[in-house]
Amino acid sequence: MATIISGKELSAKLKAALAEEVKTFPARYGRVPHLVVILVGEDPGSVSYVTGKAKACEAVGIRNTTLRRSVDITEEELLSLIRDLNADPEVDGILVQLPLPRHISEAKVIETISREKDVDGFHPLNVAALWQKQPCVLPCTPKGIIKMLKEAGVSLAGKRAVVIGRSNIVGLPVAKLLLDENATVTIAHSRTQNLAELTRSAEILVVAIGRPKFVTADMVGEGAVVIDVGVNRDPETGKLCGDVDYAAVEPKASVITPVPGGVGPMTITCLMENTVECFKARF
Repeated sequence: MATIISGKELSAKLKAALAEEVKTFPARYGRVPHLVVILVGEDPGSVSYVTGKAKACEAVGIRNTTLRRSVDITEEELLSLIRDLNADPEVDGILVQLPLPRHISEAKVIETISREKDVDGFHPLNVAALWQKQPCVLPCTPKGIIKMLKEAGVSLAGKRAVVIGRSNIVGLPVAKLLLDENATVTIAHSRTQNLAELTRSAEILVVAIGRPKFVTADMVGEGAVVIDVGVNRDPETGKLCGDVDYAAVEPKASVITPVPGGVGPMTITCLMENTVECFKARF
């Protein structure tokens, strides 16, 4: 029977600790941190994520402003809005909810956000700093994954870790953070040959491929630690599921994260932590 890492429970604990810290800020700094979220369009998934972020801000005591813009906003109008927020001394964190409409370059948007207010950790200079072991804002999901592993008492040094997925948001940065914890890391992807053979050798398996129930029991070694980053709809039931076939894999794993209630809540909590860190760095 695997130990289940409840991201929901750990998230609640970390948010409570952050809330206690933020309570002291008005006396120390004269105000609380301020996070501005920009939502372009009405994509249901994006609206849900933005709502979740607003609730987390309320729980922690962070000031939150959500700026809603229509889907036909021009790229220059959006970039101009970001530049205004960069220049606003009362704004500590800026987040533009992705994905964006096709006529807007996500790369340009990410580059335009001030590195010091980049609470997502996506700015090219923050990415460069991560790979050069310099101080930076860490991407929220990878940061949350490392916190979950440590909370579960998983020893990372010297362990064989396999990351399935090579995105800039999860796969690549989580591989780097695992390397920084002295794990031996292999990054697998859609063109990896003999994938199941590779994943069976993993003592720690992080799955971020975006395909429902992609990792099956025959791909997981006995006693592996399995971190499921995926959020999908099960094509058969329509229910939320991860990239891992949880029911089949859980009996073989020593530690596993569920979907929902696993990595997701930690991503939002790490966003709150990043906002607090960006705020404190300005004083």
